[in-house]
Amino acid sequence: MGGRDAVQRGLRVVLAGVFLFMGVAHFRPGPRKVMGRMIPPALRGRDPRTPDRLVLLTGVCELAGGAGLLVPPVSRPAAAALIAFLAAVFPANAYAAAHPETFGRLAIPFWPRLLGQVVLAALLAATLPRRS
Repeated sequence: MGGRDAVQRGLRVVLAGVFLFMGVAHFRPGPRKVMGRMIPPALRGRDPRTPDRLVLLTGVCELAGGAGLLVPPVSRPAAAALIAFLAAVFPANAYAAAHPETFGRLAIPFWPRLLGQVVLAALLAATLPRRS
């Protein structure tokens, strides 16, 4: 195994830890409630349980993606799915950024938040193992 492979593997482990940590947070009552408020009104629908369900769904996605990064046969599709996931959840992050009076420290300004999402996506792409 070359140095590049070792770096990719190490990066996958670190990113898996990040996504697993965040995925677990989606199931903790306090963070779950805050994340539910981050769901933009346009995505809430008529059912008042929709934001909570979306938070749980995104938590499952982060847990599955994080775990998938650690399993070599599925690390490539897991990384690709997490890149798509980052794009899918960005509207909630942008909504929070637009409402700092509601979200305080969680309301990371739009451009730094977008840059962070792009960096995470690039790091995920960098972990993709070469096809055999």
